[in-house]
Amino acid sequence: MRSALSIPKSVDIIEHINSLPQSDRPAAWKKIKDIESVAMREQEAQPGLVTLLAFLAKEKVKMAICTRNFEDPVRHFLENFVEGKVQGGKGKVFDPVVTRDFTPAKPHPAGIWECARVWDVRERKVSDREERDGVGDVEGPWERELPMMMVGDSVDDMASGRAAGCVTVLLKSEGKEDLEVDGRTDLVVGRLDELIEILKKGLWVDEKK
Repeated sequence: MRSALSIPKSVDIIEHINSLPQSDRPAAWKKIKDIESVAMREQEAQPGLVTLLAFLAKEKVKMAICTRNFEDPVRHFLENFVEGKVQGGKGKVFDPVVTRDFTPAKPHPAGIWECARVWDVRERKVSDREERDGVGDVEGPWERELPMMMVGDSVDDMASGRAAGCVTVLLKSEGKEDLEVDGRTDLVVGRLDELIEILKKGLWVDEKK
């Protein structure tokens, strides 16, 4: 996408387009939509996706999508990889679904806060934080201000999740090894269904974040 817009990796795509003269923005957005359309046709479900979603649905865990993509690719993802495969095809699996139309976009935490607002999830007070045997005052991801988890594969996901006060989980992907040791990443998984055992056992990290 950055190549199509002739901008370096350090420049945020959405911020760049919004900084263009009003007359130049439609053409720039069209380039992004065209690229997303191609990617949409080649899209495949991440390994372990349906297994994880089925587990979360069974446990009545609320799920949302917060993405920088437009609505069409998100709808394609839901129709082809989620709907009919989870909860017996009944009801919404993800609610809300926050797309690029929502501003400000990631890495700003506003999209995650919108999910929290819809769910009526509030920041926890210090007195509400869980006590762990032998842990003392060591900080862990369970002490984050917002009792939610952000799972993603990009720096924007980790940055927005941390800024929102969530536990952050990175899904490994080639070329993003630096994010595995990024201070904004709490946990790292190779497959989405690895989260099932993590959630069953409870959250834990070895280092302060």
